[in-house]
Parts: sequence; structure tokens; C-alpha cells
Amino acid sequence: MIELKTNLVGKKALFGDASAVLGEHDITMGGNWDFDRGNFDAILNQDGSETVYLRLPFDVVDGMLDEDTAMIEFGTPFIIKHVINIGLDDDDSPVLAAAGLDQFQSPQDKDAPIVYDEKWVIEGEERIAKFSDHAIFIEPFV
Repeated sequence: MIELKTNLVGKKALFGDASAVLGEHDITMGGNWDFDRGNFDAILNQDGSETVYLRLPFDVVDGMLDEDTAMIEFGTPFIIKHVINIGLDDDDSPVLAAAGLDQFQSPQDKDAPIVYDEKWVIEGEERIAKFSDHAIFIEPFV
């Protein structure tokens, strides 16, 4: 995992507004969320079983995440690489896996080492800079 230095940290926005603006930049809600926190994710690179993600974590500071009016606050964005498990999972159904329906298999490595890390840092920070000054984002109080 590589943390990024951006001006997004501490900014707040309504969840629905943030989802819309980030969606315009191909950044979508990640699957591992709860009613009080979550992540927006973007794929920076996909090569075979390896995927490099830009991840924007956030906490819900008012409301619940299933509401567009929930107020969220962004944490420190980071780059992470997942390596998926190509083989069959012993606990899962081999029939589902063989049919390609075993979509919930855990990554083999959720935080694999990242090669060319400076490239991903630059790409991630540049991507965030394209939207982080958007009017929907409320600056943190100092």
C-alpha cells in the first residue's frame, strides 16, 4: 500500500454528490463498505491476476451510507495491488468456480508489493487533482 499526498484528506461531501462527481472520473463505490464507512475505487492497471487500484477511503459523519444525503469525510487516498487467486478455493464449490460464477473468492494477496510505485503515485495524485477542488467538496475546518 502506498499513501498519496493530496488535498482530498478531510474534505466532506454528500455521498450522492460525491458518487456522481467521482463516477465522471471512473471512480466507483467499492464493494467492501458498511453503513459508517467505505471506499471509492478506480482500477489503474490490470494485468492477468494482478490489479492496481486507486482507493479513496471515507467515513460517514452524518446519516447512513445507503442515503444520498449522508455526509462523508475522506481519509488518506492510497494505491493498493490485489493478486487474485487463480486456483480453486477448497471451501467453495468447484462447479461454481469452473463455471466462472465464483466471483466472491478472496484475493490471494490483498496488499501485494507494487512495482513502478512512483508511476502509480503520480497517476493517482493527478487523477485526484482533476476533481478534488470541485464545488461539492467542503474544505476541512482548521
